[in-house]
Amino acid sequence: MENNSVPPPFSEGSPQQAYHQHVLQQSQDTAPIVSVKEWMLTMLLMIIPVVNIIMMFVFAFGEGNPSKQNYFKAALIWAAIILAFYLLIVVLLFGTIFATTF
Repeated sequence: MENNSVPPPFSEGSPQQAYHQHVLQQSQDTAPIVSVKEWMLTMLLMIIPVVNIIMMFVFAFGEGNPSKQNYFKAALIWAAIILAFYLLIVVLLFGTIFATTF
C-alpha cells in the first residue's frame, strides 16, 4: 500500500520552524558568487602597474561583493606588512653603511 500523504506543516513556534526560518534568512543574506569571468577581469587589472594599487583600494572599500572586499582588504594589510618589513631592512642597511663610513 502506497502512502502519498503530505507531512503536516510545522506548528507555530516549533524548533523545526525556527530552524527553517533561520536557514531561509541565511540563504537570503549570502552574496552572489563571483563568476570566473569577473575574477579573470580582476586578475587582468591586477597585472597593470599603478592601476593595480588603485583598484585594490576601489575593490576593498567600494561597493561590491563582500567576499571580494574582504580579499582585497586582506591583500592591502599584507602589502602594508611587507612594505613595513622592507622599510625596516632599508633603514637598517643604510644605518649600517653610514655607521661604518663615518
